[in-house]
Amino acid sequence: MKKITIAIDGHSSCGKSTMAKDLARELGYIYIDTGAMYRAVTLYALNQGLLTERGIDEEGLRRQMDQIMITFVINPEKGRPDTYLNGECVEDRIRTMEVSKHVSQVAALGFVREAMVDLQRLMGEAKGVIMDGRDIGTVVFPDAELKVFVTASAEIRAQRRYDELKAKGEACNYDEILQNVLERDRLDSTRKISPLRKADDAIVLDNSHMTIEEQKLWLMERVEEVLGNK
Repeated sequence: MKKITIAIDGHSSCGKSTMAKDLARELGYIYIDTGAMYRAVTLYALNQGLLTERGIDEEGLRRQMDQIMITFVINPEKGRPDTYLNGECVEDRIRTMEVSKHVSQVAALGFVREAMVDLQRLMGEAKGVIMDGRDIGTVVFPDAELKVFVTASAEIRAQRRYDELKAKGEACNYDEILQNVLERDRLDSTRKISPLRKADDAIVLDNSHMTIEEQKLWLMERVEEVLGNK
């Protein structure tokens, strides 16, 4: 069966990863969460004292980039990949508000993006891959056969993030999360290197008022169209 590359881009907390993971499982494709990769670099920088409220030690992080190894391992209980940083599972730690507050700053660094894009292209060169992030359809895989740009209102995205953190038992504040969502949108869209934008040939999905099942159906229909099954 023909295999394609599927690029899913969009704003933070709009459910890209959930839909990409589900679709990968349905198709038997490899799923790569590029946002998790930048979060893992951010966690590394925090752990090493390279990232504080005063800012980023860019040169220190640049010197240590070759010490950062990011891999994905399927979690047999979830049937989905977990993120590993230097051999240690960090799937939960990279989803904290502390990492969320800083990830856009780290992702804006040119040497970080260059290293991550090289790794992403290596991971997806055989096709049969679904990758989600901010610049997959514009930079990483501009020739992807299917590109989807996902969005939702900032308020709805903040509520989803709030619900997710509360479900994990984490203390959180909706207003703080909303401000984080808005700030990440600003940083992602205005950075000089690979800013968040819709690829010219991407299909827009506004999932503000869609259920997960409705999103899955919509996405599968788009895949079938590209594969020539419709």
